[in-house]
Amino acid sequence: MQTTSTSAPIGIFDSGVGGLSVYQAVRQSLPFEDIIYLADSGHAPYGERSRDFISERAFKLSRFLLEQGAKAIVVACNTATVVSVERLRQHFTLPIIALEPAIKPAIECSRSGTVGVLATRRTLESPAVEHLCRAYGQGRNIILQACPGFVEQVELGQMHSPATLALVEQYVAPLRDAGADTLVLGCTHYAYLQHAIQQKAGAQVRLLDSASAVARQVTRRLHAISLANHYPRQAQDQFFTTAHDVHAASEVMSILLAHKVEVKRASI
Repeated sequence: MQTTSTSAPIGIFDSGVGGLSVYQAVRQSLPFEDIIYLADSGHAPYGERSRDFISERAFKLSRFLLEQGAKAIVVACNTATVVSVERLRQHFTLPIIALEPAIKPAIECSRSGTVGVLATRRTLESPAVEHLCRAYGQGRNIILQACPGFVEQVELGQMHSPATLALVEQYVAPLRDAGADTLVLGCTHYAYLQHAIQQKAGAQVRLLDSASAVARQVTRRLHAISLANHYPRQAQDQFFTTAHDVHAASEVMSILLAHKVEVKRASI
């Protein structure tokens, strides 16, 4: 049953730890809200999974967050969004806020007219991305670049390893050489590779992701339905993972958040 309490938590889920970049943006925008973060690291990455598999996982993760009393759910995963968000909104009555690759703003701010989109294969092959490219990319050169391996490296906490930097060079070099002056980080995991991507792309290339836009939308939605918590208080956050090695998951999340967090296992 949907909660109507302003003190209820916001639920956020992702295929793994990448959605912590969205969690951080929401936490900054809404400092008095409790947040439950759920990482489906036991089933990551989603990028090469079937649509049915991704849809079923998104449904189960949403139901878990609802059972924890969430007043709204944030789908902090581009792949889950393009595959399953419509089904989620049809089934659940609470607000479901999702994200999409920042293709429109990237096109608007590009000076060269060439934009690169880094994302999972499943995201890039989706009708949602095709629609964004058709709607806003007329007369522009939009290069779609799948990045297998990125998610796995972030899940391991290996953002700066030689293997990771080699992957970044492999995927960024064609975009750089094609003259792209704006790159879209179309997977929440990629925010944690931003430094490496920027180095390979060059200081003059602009990187865009959707975390801040999602945080603004969460704020708007909660205020619109009078569920925002306005009272100054110490927020209480909870972190869950479907990974079997909870200790390793806690270490990686602590690295990404730059402070120690306790992670509990969710058997979903």
